[in-house]
Amino acid sequence: MNYLIAGTGGVGGSIAAFLALAGKDVTCIARGAHLEAIQTNGLKLKSDLKGDHTIAVKACTAEEYDEKADVIFVCVKGYSVDSITELIKRAAHEKTIVIPILNVYGTGPRIQRLVPGVTVLDGCIYIVGFVSGKGEITQMGKIFRLVYGAHKNTIVPRETLEAVQHDLQESGIKAEISPDINRDTFVKWSFISAMAVTGAYYDVPMGEVQKPGRIRDTFIGLSQESAALGQKLGIEFKEDMVEYNLKVIDKLAPESTASMQKDMAKGHQSEVKGLLFDMITAAEEQGIEIPTYRMVAEKFK
Repeated sequence: MNYLIAGTGGVGGSIAAFLALAGKDVTCIARGAHLEAIQTNGLKLKSDLKGDHTIAVKACTAEEYDEKADVIFVCVKGYSVDSITELIKRAAHEKTIVIPILNVYGTGPRIQRLVPGVTVLDGCIYIVGFVSGKGEITQMGKIFRLVYGAHKNTIVPRETLEAVQHDLQESGIKAEISPDINRDTFVKWSFISAMAVTGAYYDVPMGEVQKPGRIRDTFIGLSQESAALGQKLGIEFKEDMVEYNLKVIDKLAPESTASMQKDMAKGHQSEVKGLLFDMITAAEEQGIEIPTYRMVAEKFK
């Protein structure tokens, strides 16, 4: 199968690099100086899992892409989703599957509404990956887990899901086909929201969240409030959400930070709406008390 990676940032660049290293057919969508560097010098990967590599990979802008893709990974930020719908429509054939890998809950159904003729799944990822230079991706730590699956009303052949899983696993990515992707994308939203918001609020790396004290207590409070929202929405969690979020945060490299936090520090557009204010809106709609979210929101209004 051939893969199109829409958005070659920390997440998309890591997926592209791992797939390409395993000999898979990959095309990256990027822009500006980042794209020029990939086209000129290859995609550079600095990885705790794979080591350092420079990989020759196909790369172009969304407008220049004129092929058909079997699998499209959507790895743009939540605020850029609308901008890639034309690319999806143009790149898809009748058996193409689209797998959004975003931090914001509800992305799969949202993209499906925008491209009704294409099969859109949903997905989430656990990784610390970021653009560390023009044409260069850094992947930190030992966690690279990608979860994807179809929503209840989406029909996709099991062999297609398994073929993607095989390619990802062969590339060194821990790939899981989810039996309940609605639950799993909510769980990821809960975690990344608490992680990114805590890190940005205190302006600290994850090592500070791993220590007992006020910062960790804020992370716990955010996790408790999003878990309450999930329960009100009827999501059945496999384990206690707070314990799960703590387990994941404690496995991260102490120096790591969330992409929202990095973007804010640089004065760039960030995912603060999707990771903070959308959580507050959803909680308000369900009548959930969220004192920790309200406290941190004051800083970012």
